[in-house]
Amino acid sequence: MAKAHFIAPTVPQEAARTVRLGAQGSAFADTEEGKLVKLAAESEYDLCAAGDPIEAVVASVDNATAGGFKIGSIYDEGTIFATADGAQATPGTGTLAIGDYVVCGTVSAIGTALTTYPKVTKATDQPGGAAYSQAAAKTAMFAWRVESLGSVGTGAVGTTVVIRRVNA
Repeated sequence: MAKAHFIAPTVPQEAARTVRLGAQGSAFADTEEGKLVKLAAESEYDLCAAGDPIEAVVASVDNATAGGFKIGSIYDEGTIFATADGAQATPGTGTLAIGDYVVCGTVSAIGTALTTYPKVTKATDQPGGAAYSQAAAKTAMFAWRVESLGSVGTGAVGTTVVIRRVNA
């Protein structure tokens, strides 16, 4: 049954942080806005690969560069819309549930704008689960958790969900 109300993302309480985006000389552009990123080097964030813990979301990409690096802003806390992409072990299959911890799902290549919200998959290892491992500990360090299943209410692949950073 579809719900008439769900928790909607709000404007972050903290200001976006300015960082370097991508490798030196990379093709980062405004097409990367809204994509999921991870810390790659000194003050430098790069796109997540499928299965990576989510460290932040690209808020904006500036035209300016500094030392050959694109400059932009990220949000590393708060609540965002995302697209359900199934389970980490089998992207495109399965559902998300309230409270599931998620990692980056199927990604769009650099230079390709998102056509939906960024995709997330249920992390293979859920904190506190029987299979909790060292890999799960890394995911837990950057824990984003499903907070709402959106207006469809199923968590099925392709539906919009709301995720929140729970340990910022």
